[in-house]
Amino acid sequence: MSRAMVPSQQKLAEKLTILNDRGRGMLTRIYNIKKMSIYSPNKKKMLTKTDSKPAFLSDKSLDSVFKYLHKKFPNIDNHAGALQVINNIKQDVVKSLSLYYFTFVDIMDFKDHVVDLLTTIDACQVHMDVTLNYDLTVNYLNLISTYVSLMILMSRVEDRRVVLSLYNVAYEYLNASSDPSFPRLGQMVIDYDIPLRKLSEEFVPHSRVVVPALLSLHKIYPKRNLPADQMRATGMLSLLAEPLKIMNVPNTDMVQCEYLSLDSMEKWIIFSMMLCHTYLQEAQLWDLWKTALQSGYIVQLCRDEVLHIHSYINTFFESLKGHNLHKRITEVKDLQHQALQSSPAIHRERRKFLRSALKELALIFTDQPGLLGPKGLYVFQALAVARDEIHWLLRHFDNPPSKKHTVKLSQEDFVDRQLPELLFNMEELKSLLRKYNQVVQRYFVQYLAGYDAVLLNQLIQEITNDSNLAHCPEDESVILSSLYNTIAGLSVKQVEANEVFDFRGVRLDWFRLQAYTSVSRAGLVLRDHQDLGKHLNMIVFHTKLVDYLDELINETGDLSIYCFYHQIFEHQFKQCMEFPAQHRFSIVFPIICGHFMNATHELCPEERHSIGTTSVQYAHWFLKEMSDEVNQVITAICEEQCMLNYKLLPKHSAASILQSSNKHKKNKDKKKQVGPEEEKPGTESVRKNRENFTRMDKLHMALTELCYAINHCNVIQVWEHGFVPREFFIQHLETRFNKALVGMMMYNPDTSEIAKPSELLSSVKAIMSVLQGLENYVQIDIARVFNSVLPQQTQATDSFNGEKTITANYTNWYLEVLLRRVTVNIGQIVYSPNHKAFVTVATDNNSKENLYLAAEEYADLTELRALAELIGPYGMRYLGERLMGHVASQVDELKKLVIQNKEVLFNMRTSFDKPEVMRDLFRRLGTGPVKQQGNTKNQVSDVDSVLMRMTIIGILLSFRSLAQDALLDVLEDRIPFLMASVQDLQHFVPNMKDTKVVNEMASAAGLSCDIDPLLISALRSQKNVANESDYELACLLMVFVAVSIPTLAKKDVSVFKASLEGNLSNCHCLAKAVNQIAGALFTIHGPGDVSDRLQEFLALASSSLLRLGQSQEQEKETFKNRESVYILLDLIVQESPYLTMDLLESCFPYALLRNAYHTVYKASAVDI
Repeated sequence: MSRAMVPSQQKLAEKLTILNDRGRGMLTRIYNIKKMSIYSPNKKKMLTKTDSKPAFLSDKSLDSVFKYLHKKFPNIDNHAGALQVINNIKQDVVKSLSLYYFTFVDIMDFKDHVVDLLTTIDACQVHMDVTLNYDLTVNYLNLISTYVSLMILMSRVEDRRVVLSLYNVAYEYLNASSDPSFPRLGQMVIDYDIPLRKLSEEFVPHSRVVVPALLSLHKIYPKRNLPADQMRATGMLSLLAEPLKIMNVPNTDMVQCEYLSLDSMEKWIIFSMMLCHTYLQEAQLWDLWKTALQSGYIVQLCRDEVLHIHSYINTFFESLKGHNLHKRITEVKDLQHQALQSSPAIHRERRKFLRSALKELALIFTDQPGLLGPKGLYVFQALAVARDEIHWLLRHFDNPPSKKHTVKLSQEDFVDRQLPELLFNMEELKSLLRKYNQVVQRYFVQYLAGYDAVLLNQLIQEITNDSNLAHCPEDESVILSSLYNTIAGLSVKQVEANEVFDFRGVRLDWFRLQAYTSVSRAGLVLRDHQDLGKHLNMIVFHTKLVDYLDELINETGDLSIYCFYHQIFEHQFKQCMEFPAQHRFSIVFPIICGHFMNATHELCPEERHSIGTTSVQYAHWFLKEMSDEVNQVITAICEEQCMLNYKLLPKHSAASILQSSNKHKKNKDKKKQVGPEEEKPGTESVRKNRENFTRMDKLHMALTELCYAINHCNVIQVWEHGFVPREFFIQHLETRFNKALVGMMMYNPDTSEIAKPSELLSSVKAIMSVLQGLENYVQIDIARVFNSVLPQQTQATDSFNGEKTITANYTNWYLEVLLRRVTVNIGQIVYSPNHKAFVTVATDNNSKENLYLAAEEYADLTELRALAELIGPYGMRYLGERLMGHVASQVDELKKLVIQNKEVLFNMRTSFDKPEVMRDLFRRLGTGPVKQQGNTKNQVSDVDSVLMRMTIIGILLSFRSLAQDALLDVLEDRIPFLMASVQDLQHFVPNMKDTKVVNEMASAAGLSCDIDPLLISALRSQKNVANESDYELACLLMVFVAVSIPTLAKKDVSVFKASLEGNLSNCHCLAKAVNQIAGALFTIHGPGDVSDRLQEFLALASSSLLRLGQSQEQEKETFKNRESVYILLDLIVQESPYLTMDLLESCFPYALLRNAYHTVYKASAVDI
């Protein structure tokens, strides 16, 4: 005797929940297996993913084995000779293919459980109505849809027969028996080769439950699948359509159906009616079938695996012989034609409507977040509809219809340039829900306790008092009481205390109650108490808003599908960046990357890493592209501002001044005066019409939109990473700003061209002004960018890419280009103390190497002030160190010359008061002991070489002095109080050990020191030459210089120019060289007798110069510039902190100096 089936013992709710979750996991696994494409007998291809391909599958010698297995499946003779080769690789085969094989075993197990559950539901005669027992009906239809999708997808895995057979053969070789699951597995694969044929046979008995479930959709589906015009007319998703009811909860008795996925409903309708096609004669089912097939021509199976549904249905109908389905086939073809013709335009218009509707909702909820309580349902409705439209677009755009159809599709219906706006508004609504989740919680906690619980109690009382119901069954009574007690005990204090709510038990109890009360012969029949069912559906929705908000948001607004349509994803992003009106919505693309992990399932953990990595890479790429785009716009604005700023440079005023002066002159030829007037700065701001957009207007508009996107959210969570768009932007901005600074120098090492420091400074200030304006668009600290980038330009290389900086380039240019030309081209560029600049006085037209260089445009005090402002004290110190390195190398060469003439110099040092001896020794100077005295060429070369190298040193030190003056001016203007402290320290600190530190600090601040610390440091680092006494060499060097000075009078370029206060040969720079070199050498090597040694130098030099006056008339003509050389002696004393005019007058008559000055100034006046 068979026992009666007790519905409460069948666990329908639990089984439906578990099997639906397991079905999604199995779909994920079979999807991944299909994408691997291990072996195709038709395409003769192995794995497309080489990293996951077992080695034996690439062995061509096994091709015959694979063909045999495919042909004989599932009845494989394991003892066949063709299979013996597998015995050698059996362990590799079993290990490599076990995951693949057991996925099919799990699918078979899943199929058995589904068939068993569907049979149980049939036996229980469960009544399905989506508006009443929502959870039961939706889970039932989802299970059917998942089951059908899984079977179809399994049938599309082309290599299933080969790999299953290969695994079983290897397993039998390894274990002496075949796998116990293989016979049934092989039969399943054979049965479901044409899946719908087998499934339609299975579903013949299930149709009694399936058809009522589908009929219940007739109350929902037509209302949800409306064209855009009707949506507007009915005020769908509009809070302002009925302003008087804006505070009321939406009046609906099927609340969960309002956000039910349209895609899911269409899959339920299409798959179920394919299997139960005999019921298409019923009018309501035919209407559902027709509408679903007209809505589109692609149906999703799993992710980006889809069906061209009309063709698939017709193929299935044609395979059913004896059913006389010619009429249905014709109808499906007509519906396909209608879908191709009308559905793209319908969905395009629907997306347009949704853009405005979602924008309106976002604006209202942003302004009044309290409305998220009563009107929260609108958000989920909007998200669900928008998500369905995006899914439809992706499926149909990626899978165009076959070319055999005559209908031509318009690409405009699929290429939606404004789609980012729709995506952005979806994310905006979701972020508002998350931001104000406590507002929603407070509202619905009060609603559940204050209204839902009261009404539920009344409905329970009505059931208890129902005369038609003998008594309420115990299980149902317990569940109803539990539901009431749970929601009645809620209070706002729980929300304020941040208590964690968990209503999963409530929802599962209601699911169980639906199963108990929907079967035949139930004690409590839900159909007879529809108010109770609909109210409990409402309660479940309200509980989800309290504890299940994030999951509800993902359920209605998940966009993880983009992970599998990455090419379209990239295309839409690029299209967004090309369309300025959509720039502000570009941030939605990296946000969507955070959805990708929602596509994973715990039954397929191996794909988590690859999907997570993909999401992170795309988020990084999107933010990088956005940052690059913003930086390009900023660069364009900076270029415009730099051009405007360039027009305001003083040098451009010359044309205006000349034009103004010409107006006062009378000119008879008036035609010559007529000419186009140059455009003056400021005319670009004149506007005749506001509607005329200039290029700058467009750039600022683009900048505003892009910065809105960058500034939209603080952190984007993607997988286990957090992306901060503003930090991303700042990093790229720093890199771009750093490159721009160096690029604006326009330094060309080949042609030695470089921008003037003042012009570069002007451009840098213009760029900084633009960047400071960014703070009006995006919340960043632009000072941080300046503090990061600008100090790096004061070093030789930057920390971004290790490239040369402004400091390195200008240092190299001044030392290797400008100062080299000063020293090589004698008489062309002169250092003028009067002008505080290096001045170009002549040009060598015959030199191919030297192009005209106006030295005063680069090396005057103004330009060096600009340089000091650009590279700062650190950069100026680097410049000084490099310069002193050149000085040290010259001193090293000078010491070598001194060593060569050491004996003569030693004698001259002790015989300076013996004119005849000195004259004889001077003739010997420059000749070694083995050289003949008649070799005058060698005699002159060493003297000239000493003077030349000392002059080079003087030029370098003069430039150093000029740079220090410029730095001092800048620092006194920028940090006057700190500079005052440095000056006090330098002035008042006693001459002790601390003097060195103070002098270094003062030198770094631009203050002048008696002896430059950098020079001392450079000379101290030199090695001793030939183990000679450094002090002795220093003394003899000063002797060498002193006795060589008179030879300057022989040279034409030694003439002193009063207008420049310097000699054309720059020999006046010897004054600084003598004092600095003497001070440094005797400080380093001597006992501190700098003053004594300079007095000795003065005595030698003055006696040598006095002998010029005693020379004969012929020699006087040879020494024609001796007055200019006399002045040099005065300059040496003036420059020296150790010598005084009294000392000079004691050894050199002042009358000679006075006459010398008179002569050179008179000559200069004649030249003028």
